[in-house]
Amino acid sequence: MSVFTAAIDNLFADPNISIEATYIAGGGAPQLIRVVMRRADDVTSFGDARLWSETTRVDLRVAEVPNPRPGDRIEIDGEAFNIQGEPMRDRERLVWTVDLRPA
Repeated sequence: MSVFTAAIDNLFADPNISIEATYIAGGGAPQLIRVVMRRADDVTSFGDARLWSETTRVDLRVAEVPNPRPGDRIEIDGEAFNIQGEPMRDRERLVWTVDLRPA
C-alpha cells in the first residue's frame, strides 16, 4: 500500500470529513460507501455573462467504486442523487470526483 493510498483511506474513514452513502450502479444492488461532500458554488462564463449556480459534488474512493457512470444513483442522508456527466479521477487514480443532480 502506498503512502497516498493510506492517506486517502484515513481521510475517508474520518467521520469529520466523510459520511456514509449508498451507491447503486445502474439498478444493481445497493452498496454502502463513504463520500466526501463538496457543495460549492460554481461560476461559469457564458460569453460576457457569468452564471452562478449551486453544485453538489462528492469524492468517491476508486477502491469502493471502481467505475462510476452517469445515471448511477447515490443516496445521502435520505436524499437521492444521480451522477451527472463524466466522473474525473485524481492524479494518483485513487479518488473519483462526480457531479450530482437530484434524482
